[in-house]
Amino acid sequence: MITASVLFVDICSFTTISENESPEMVVKLLNNYFDTMVKVIIAHGGYVDKFIGDAVMAVFRGDYHLDRALDASLELRSKIEQLPALSEQFSFKPNVSIGINCGEMISGNIGSVSLKRLDYTVIGDTVNTAQRLQSAAKPGQILINEASYTQIKENFICNKVGETQLKNKQEPMLLYEVVS
Repeated sequence: MITASVLFVDICSFTTISENESPEMVVKLLNNYFDTMVKVIIAHGGYVDKFIGDAVMAVFRGDYHLDRALDASLELRSKIEQLPALSEQFSFKPNVSIGINCGEMISGNIGSVSLKRLDYTVIGDTVNTAQRLQSAAKPGQILINEASYTQIKENFICNKVGETQLKNKQEPMLLYEVVS
């Protein structure tokens, strides 16, 4: 069991690109976006746990893990928003939605012994909640729950979003948007 922060970041409306561009262009764009994200995550002391379609899952451990995850998210959002539109004929402008949660989680090798494929990852309710927060976030939004907000409210400017029922969660959760 470890205590850490988990960040999920998704490229909004990327499915539209997949429907309208060649597979080669999709891969090139995705790799470019991921490269931008990975550099920011690593610069803030996080590590990329996995790529999930057009999303990235990152974990921050150690001192000030939640603050570093939020700093990375703010910088990441800014860098992605500064990227140019895809092309003149297809005006896709990259944007991300981000969810962050912190708390206890299990870390270890997960997978199939039969396939001889195990991946080191983190799992648990903290991780699931971070993903649900990302799913609830609108383009350009960074969402955290109340427990995370109480830990960082002195260092970051946040707006109260309100109570939201997250997918597969029993109780509504009070959410905050991290502004700066």
